[in-house]
Amino acid sequence: MRRLLAVVGFLLAVAVVGFFTVLAGAVDRRLNTVINGPPHQVSTAAAAVHRAATVVDLHADALLWPRDLNDRHKHGHVDLPRLRDGNVAVQVFSVVTKTPRGINYERNDATTDNVTLLAMAERYPLRAWTSLRERAQWQAQRLHVMADASHGGLRVVTTSGELHSLLQARARGERVVAGILATEGLHPLEGKLANLDTLYAAGFRIFGLTHFFDNEIGGSAHGIAKGGLTPFGVSVLERIERLGGIVDLAHASPQLVVDAFAHTTRPIIVSHAGVQATCKGPRNLTDEQLHLVGGRGGRVGSGYWDGAIC
Repeated sequence: MRRLLAVVGFLLAVAVVGFFTVLAGAVDRRLNTVINGPPHQVSTAAAAVHRAATVVDLHADALLWPRDLNDRHKHGHVDLPRLRDGNVAVQVFSVVTKTPRGINYERNDATTDNVTLLAMAERYPLRAWTSLRERAQWQAQRLHVMADASHGGLRVVTTSGELHSLLQARARGERVVAGILATEGLHPLEGKLANLDTLYAAGFRIFGLTHFFDNEIGGSAHGIAKGGLTPFGVSVLERIERLGGIVDLAHASPQLVVDAFAHTTRPIIVSHAGVQATCKGPRNLTDEQLHLVGGRGGRVGSGYWDGAIC
């Protein structure tokens, strides 16, 4: 009996150690694979255009995973060495704090969460195990720490002046990349307007309103009700405009798109989406929505995954 208890205790200890040390990395490598296609011939003209371009990527959720972005990896969305290889000037890092189980494009509720176990396995601070605001702040802190350790290669940008200075540095030949913090949905506000100022103070400048489920701000393209802007959402948009932040309508329901434009005056972006005219899908934009964004001087980031381009 003692031997059995010792074996069970040992196996439990191994399981606990594995959960807190290797599980998150294993999940990262399994979910975030890089599929390499055959070698492609790049013309001299195309290479010259790419070198001369200011390349901006409006979405990557690399901060969710246990990777040091200063190191080169063979999996995952981005890291500093690969951003430099790709001549990327600006990388938006979107912070994911909650995703529903059985996540899909059509219909998700907000009652479950995949990120809690991941946060525990990655040894987030205890306060971030239960608080979405704390998870957002923790991921933001990780970006600041990695930028500080990059010896100037990665800079977290929070003002237009800082962005212009960085672009000028790139024009002088410095291989520096700007990092901008964004929210993947504003459920980290936890229903409190004051938390928007907390996130702004942490460095967030782009505010995605919804992700894969409806929240206190409004409806998701993948939610249950898929409704429009709530009264709380109206106050949130007003506060974002006063702070000078950027509203992001990726994942927004059609009604939320209309309502957001009705309650804002500044340019709006859609950081990662597709276009209905070339690929039908609940999160892809109609011509009317594209005209709304473009007419306000906004931008749309077109994704390269199946749901965006079929």
